[in-house]
Amino acid sequence: MAQAPQTGPFMLGIDMLAARGFDLLRGKRVGLITNHTAYTSRGELTRVAMKRALGPGLVALYGPEHGIDGTVGAGKHIATRRDPVTGLIVHSLYGPTRKPTAQQLAGIDVLVFDVQDIGCRSYTYISTMVVAMEAAAEQGKFFVVLDRPNPMGGWRVEGPPVESRWKSFVSQIPIPYVHGMTVGELAMMTAAHGWISRAPKMTVVKMQGWTRNMTWANTGLRWHATSPNIPHVMSPFYYVATGILGGAAAVDIGIGTDNPFGYAGGSGVNAQSMAAACQGFGASGVSFSPYSRNGFGGVKLSIHPQAATDLTALDVRMLEVLNRLTNGRALARMSGDKLNLFHKVAGSDSLYQNLRRGVPASRIIAGWSGYTSSFRNSRQRHLMYA
Repeated sequence: MAQAPQTGPFMLGIDMLAARGFDLLRGKRVGLITNHTAYTSRGELTRVAMKRALGPGLVALYGPEHGIDGTVGAGKHIATRRDPVTGLIVHSLYGPTRKPTAQQLAGIDVLVFDVQDIGCRSYTYISTMVVAMEAAAEQGKFFVVLDRPNPMGGWRVEGPPVESRWKSFVSQIPIPYVHGMTVGELAMMTAAHGWISRAPKMTVVKMQGWTRNMTWANTGLRWHATSPNIPHVMSPFYYVATGILGGAAAVDIGIGTDNPFGYAGGSGVNAQSMAAACQGFGASGVSFSPYSRNGFGGVKLSIHPQAATDLTALDVRMLEVLNRLTNGRALARMSGDKLNLFHKVAGSDSLYQNLRRGVPASRIIAGWSGYTSSFRNSRQRHLMYA
């Protein structure tokens, strides 16, 4: 069930819980899935606020990909260690296991999730939440989600479905590439649709004052880099716009620059040709400027927070152009683990196969429209915010 909304200023799930004196957790042994992104509106780490309020009642922490401090690179395994901030053990959920084990959950009654997501299926924080929900159900633990904003807002729904054979930690549940939901809404939808083998007894502590047309900039909250390559408030938008094409061969998406995911280039590509092709897309709210660096040429993107353009479609359109301008090398040179990861992120191998066969990107994108429309309808009863 979702906690009922109240009236007043903007408040995160953690703020709402604190305002009620942490009533859901009093007298319980609490485990907290969290990281460096989980702050109160006043700028205090959730784990610090909960430790102060609950004392010995907060007994364990659990960290997702990138670690509890958010400094570990993408895909790198993390060891269980002690948190220097609270002194508690941080069980790694991105190492030998990604789903909390019975042993890791043995000492708790309630498992709380408070992590800032970015709103894209391939970002693993929602996968951590989903498998933790399943683990909580299996071990008889109550599950609580402290809700947070979707930084891209609540309307943007884009991209292809996930085929069951390509289910993975970067496509853990069958949702579009961009889902337009909060983590709390996704948790409720996951339980209701049977996307996990067992659903836990659970509650979502809602935010106050968030609406679906709010991007992060509208919240007034400070942005904390959710991972090393998502440093800015607009980084989630760029992640969607180039994240898929970034899995191709001999491409550059700006990793290592001041705007990771803010570039789309290829080895030996003529920057002016790439810019001309992108400008021809008529991408509302997105502009392109040519760049060249380190033997790569392409475009630097500038995305407006309210851009009407389908950013996942833009990703595929730019991949099609880059593949053409590299004479097919961007796709043809992919193999092994790299190609496998590309399919997992895309949710199927059909994107790769269709582009290799020369199917126009416009036709590929049009093939998603029925699915995204169906998803909008099916998600409706799980939406908690106006």
